[in-house]
Parts: sequence; structure tokens; C-alpha cells
Amino acid sequence: MCYKYLMKEKLKELRKIKAVTQQTVATAIGVTISAYSNYEQGIREPSIEIIIKLCKYFDVSADYLLGLED
Repeated sequence: MCYKYLMKEKLKELRKIKAVTQQTVATAIGVTISAYSNYEQGIREPSIEIIIKLCKYFDVSADYLLGLED
């Protein structure tokens, strides 16, 4: 399975668990809502810097976010 697919699914799941909107996450990590929405849809891949911010925001490892561990 492609990590891109896994990451988009993990982002949706983590956001729903945290009960926040896409706008909230986008603001917290410093991107537009359009950019964040594209990450969740798998249209666009986040940069390393944004992956780090996402990991910190959701309190998960990069390995988890990229689907390398459960």
C-alpha cells in the first residue's frame, strides 16, 4: 500500500479523533485550508517541515503518519 494513501487516511482519522476542523489544523501548522485539504485528499504531499508540524500537532511519530508503524 502506498504511503500517500496511508498518510491521507491517518490525517483524517487523527483530525476526527481530536475533533477539530481542517481550518483549525491548517492554522495550527501554518498552511492554507486548501493546502491542508489537499493533504487529506492525497492531491498534494506535505513537505518535511509540514510533516514535522503535523506530527507535533497530532502528537504522533513521522513513522506513524507515513504508515511505517501502527
